[in-house]
Amino acid sequence: MEKPPVVEARHDLTPMEIDAIEDRLYAHNRAATGRDDGQGLGFVIRDEGGRTVAITAGYTWAGVSEIKQMWVDEAFRGQGYGRALLDAMVTEARRRGVSRVWVASYDFQAPGFYERAGFKRMAEFDGWPEGRINVILCKALDGQRAA
Repeated sequence: MEKPPVVEARHDLTPMEIDAIEDRLYAHNRAATGRDDGQGLGFVIRDEGGRTVAITAGYTWAGVSEIKQMWVDEAFRGQGYGRALLDAMVTEARRRGVSRVWVASYDFQAPGFYERAGFKRMAEFDGWPEGRINVILCKALDGQRAA
């Protein structure tokens, strides 16, 4: 009889370990779909001193794109930095042949920002975390339907 697997608590995975997980998931997804066009997608805005004041990251794969993170330094909010990053993400996704871009945003983050940019609410998860809502939004590119 085989021994049961030993589960080791590791709540501090390194970026290299997380990248390895992503690589394995991508290999599985590529084999399942036959699509191997995955690419990272990201943009940075720096101040005069070279300090990052706004950044966004995501990917494109199989005709879709996810915006995984977007952040603008508090001192630079409300000045168009977020919109410039979002427009750059959508423009590059479109150039890569993507038909839909999606993003998750908590109600205390920026769902209204995405909606003003043409994203539509696709789902809301109440209580994620308690007392808050996690919103999933999608923008269809080039006349495609979001759903």
